[in-house]
Amino acid sequence: MRIEVRDFGVTTNGEQVKQYVLVNRKGMKAVLLNYGAVITELHVPDGEGKLRDVVWGYESIEGYEKNNPGFGSVIGRNANRIGNAQVVIGEETFELQKNDGENNLHSGTPGYNKRLWRGIIADDNKVEFTLMSPDGDQGFPGNAEVKVSYTLSDENELRISYEAKADQDTIFNMTNHSYFNLEGQESDSVLNHEVWIDADAFTPTDQELIPTGEICLVEGTPMDFRTFHSLGERIDMEYESLKLAGGYDHNYVLNHKEGYSLCCKLKSEKSQIWMEVYTDLPGMQLYSGNFLDKEAGGKDGKVHEKRSAVCFETQYFPDAVHHENFQSTILKAGETYKTVTGYKFGNSK
Repeated sequence: MRIEVRDFGVTTNGEQVKQYVLVNRKGMKAVLLNYGAVITELHVPDGEGKLRDVVWGYESIEGYEKNNPGFGSVIGRNANRIGNAQVVIGEETFELQKNDGENNLHSGTPGYNKRLWRGIIADDNKVEFTLMSPDGDQGFPGNAEVKVSYTLSDENELRISYEAKADQDTIFNMTNHSYFNLEGQESDSVLNHEVWIDADAFTPTDQELIPTGEICLVEGTPMDFRTFHSLGERIDMEYESLKLAGGYDHNYVLNHKEGYSLCCKLKSEKSQIWMEVYTDLPGMQLYSGNFLDKEAGGKDGKVHEKRSAVCFETQYFPDAVHHENFQSTILKAGETYKTVTGYKFGNSK
């Protein structure tokens, strides 16, 4: 195992950005930036042994300074949506940024993905990024210490560990927003990829994609991925939840009750690459890239098309602060938020 550190351009604020390159004994390579703690490249062997970069990203730091889709991004303090951009903690109401109509999406500006983190090599296969998030940051209370660690194993698993602690009661619900296409950078569609999700239910939303609080069974609906289905097979069916979101953009209620375990699989017949998602969290957002709109600036000049990649955002349920039947995202002062998600790769050669 080896880790190399390289320069990756300078931000408009004059900050030198560093690139961390992790390579395991099987040749899998993960490339990270201390800007946003983003995953910018992920090279895995296909069925013929050829390495394919299976995540969307940008050619230069200028792309990551814009990065409206959130390619490779760490999202915090709160991933996904909060209705009315407002949270009540204790007896106090906190107003958040209304950056998605009247609601809050992925916390606000500046996002955690658009800040320079402190990066250190913590082990021969591990990089840690730390960030200080001050009281009032994005509207959330409390001074918070945040750490995101990436560990690349020789089993071709990239494991992401999140930790946070604050001096006031606050909200924490972090995720990673990488966009995956197992056919690599030459592909323009993910709809032929097959997906399996270990979930009997999902949380439907209203027209603004805010959860209603209901838990709906997937059985008999195009939301059912308990057996493998391609993403494109049912994505345009006349089904209310799909119509509201323009495709898949839904939180799944994972079947596992506790502990780090397998929750999802993705596979491509063309590349013969498969990916497994592991987490200790109760939910996962399946997002089929519905809002990508010819996003330019990609690697080697790539333009990213609608539904060209898929996200698996592990999480506590969206808008949990407004639904008593959802597990709480409130982090008590002095307590530690701690969760782990992993992406593991292989091929069927």
